[in-house]
Amino acid sequence: MNAPSISDRGPRRFGWPQRVFSQVLLMQLAIITGVTVLVTGLFLAPLSAQLDDEAMRRALAIAQSTAAQPGIAEDLRTTEASASGPVQSAAERIRRATGAEYVVVMDRRGVRWSHPETDRIGEVVSTDPGDALRGREVMEIDSGTLGRSARGKVPLRDPGDEVVGAVSVGIEYDSVRARLLGAIPGLLAYAGGALAVGALAAYLISRRLQRQTHDLAFSDISALLTEREAMLHSIREGVVALDGTGRIRLLNDEAQRLLGLGPEAAGRPLAEVLDGGRTADVLAGRVVGDDLLAVQGGRVLLANRMETDDGGAVVTLRDRTELEHLGRELDSTTGLIDALRAQDHEHANRLHTLLGLLELEMHEDAMEFVTEVVGVHRATAEQVTEKVQDPLLAALLVGKATVAAERGVSLRLAPGTLLPDRVVDPRGLVTVVGNLVDNATDAAAGSDDARIEVGLRAEGRTVVLRVRDSGPGVAPEQYASIFTEGWSTKDLPAHGKRGLGLALVRRLAERQGGSVTVAGADGGGAVFTVVLPEALAGPETADPATAPHPATTGDSR
Repeated sequence: MNAPSISDRGPRRFGWPQRVFSQVLLMQLAIITGVTVLVTGLFLAPLSAQLDDEAMRRALAIAQSTAAQPGIAEDLRTTEASASGPVQSAAERIRRATGAEYVVVMDRRGVRWSHPETDRIGEVVSTDPGDALRGREVMEIDSGTLGRSARGKVPLRDPGDEVVGAVSVGIEYDSVRARLLGAIPGLLAYAGGALAVGALAAYLISRRLQRQTHDLAFSDISALLTEREAMLHSIREGVVALDGTGRIRLLNDEAQRLLGLGPEAAGRPLAEVLDGGRTADVLAGRVVGDDLLAVQGGRVLLANRMETDDGGAVVTLRDRTELEHLGRELDSTTGLIDALRAQDHEHANRLHTLLGLLELEMHEDAMEFVTEVVGVHRATAEQVTEKVQDPLLAALLVGKATVAAERGVSLRLAPGTLLPDRVVDPRGLVTVVGNLVDNATDAAAGSDDARIEVGLRAEGRTVVLRVRDSGPGVAPEQYASIFTEGWSTKDLPAHGKRGLGLALVRRLAERQGGSVTVAGADGGGAVFTVVLPEALAGPETADPATAPHPATTGDSR
């Protein structure tokens, strides 16, 4: 199915693009941009708090170092607060060395003994020093006479560990903000680089998606899927799609019917839903070729397998059951016509003989001649019906004996043959017997003393069938392959396929829990033995049920 062209997609709408490639690209770009902005914001928010905390801890550390300076506490108690006093000198030295905005030393009254602006020495501090004077260390961001700053306050103790004042150190807040603003360009550069890489990756992924979707719009894909489902489930040909691991990906309605599976088979391994056999081998690709024959549940299937690019395969199945049935009926009709033509010549000869006897007025000889001819056919029919009491089987054997005789082959019942009229599935048994007798007739025709021997006997509820012919026999190395679909040594018939007769015999036998084997016969030829358990109804069953099967007679040599 060809992808629809752009001109077939209806009127073009501006705004949100319709193609899968464009939509996916825009969505990916939007997601990448949003994630980049979110991550950048989440990084900046804690960075500001981290810089504030770092500035406050730095101020506290300077305050602790100042309070630990020897002599400051003693100078606070023994000198006056002045711009030239020792406390101011020590505090300014520490301020210049550490880069702090201010280092203020105060007494217990909150009076400054040091300050960057010397005219404020001797004044009470602008913020409450109560916590520090009570012996606690304080970190905060607050505004004072010098503006907003990150502050650290610690108590000032004398050698006797008595609080005699406090030390307050401030870090200019504008420097903290400057560090934050200075980090933003680098962070944005990293975010921009990540955004560019993400956009490039999104573009490459979208381009690959564009190639895989053949540049279709979502509406086109939806329409194609709808059309595919409608087509697959409406066609009268089975379609089975497999992935690279042999798992069933798709199974349309016709394939379910032909293979005897349900919708639940989709998604399961092929080996799990089909119990081996040629059908499973054909579907799995273990048997290769075109128009491969397989038998599944009494149905004759024609399979073709096509590999897909992902390592899977698509198998199409056609039901040839009716066609095979018609083809075999054609073969049987052709054989019957040939037999009737031969019988017509023989009948004409007999009528000429009878006419000559009557013209010679040899009436008694004419009566004996007619009695002999009729008696031979009557004796054959009576012998068959006496030993084979099922009417369908008896009629089949009588007809097969006539056809075989016209081909120069003698068909007779084996000693000990006795089959009661209690067959559960007469048509299935007719298929088995008909296929084996047809094959035996083809094999024996043209051989010396051409003959077929058919044996049917009951062992409890089990039927044992043996068909022996005087043909060339079967090579031992072919004993296993002779029952495989498509195996044959004959030329193709008019309907073009052979190799199904013995496959159907095997399938019918296995369906009833039985078996079919082949072996060499004494004196040449082959012996086919079929064992069918539970093929007979119990003696107490008055009307045995018949369950016809869609089987056909055929050949496979």
